[in-house]
Amino acid sequence: MITKANKNLARKRRHFRVRKKVFGTAERPRLNVFRSNKHIYAQLIDDTKGVTLVTASTVDPELREQVEHGGNIDAAQKVGELVAKRALENGYKSVVFDRGGYLYHGRLQALADAAREAGLEF
Repeated sequence: MITKANKNLARKRRHFRVRKKVFGTAERPRLNVFRSNKHIYAQLIDDTKGVTLVTASTVDPELREQVEHGGNIDAAQKVGELVAKRALENGYKSVVFDRGGYLYHGRLQALADAAREAGLEF
């Protein structure tokens, strides 16, 4: 029987496996994505210092008014555009994409495509 705890444990194992290879620097930070049932979160991380540089999510006041439900593809696209806009404002054009152990499909793909269209390179 597959339970939520087992699915999340498998996702975390995949994430650790990916994180062994994916590393963000000051010049090319890591674009990390986390999704829950209600919201989606994205952040740029400099792993050399262990610092979050830029964040965007569906709980931001800027997006909360625009998004009716934070757990759908439309909301993910808006988060992708916002994180790309904020990254470009802070001088980050190129990033390393960290899918967080999730399949590159649905909301995750929508966020990544929107960030690419808004000007981020990965």
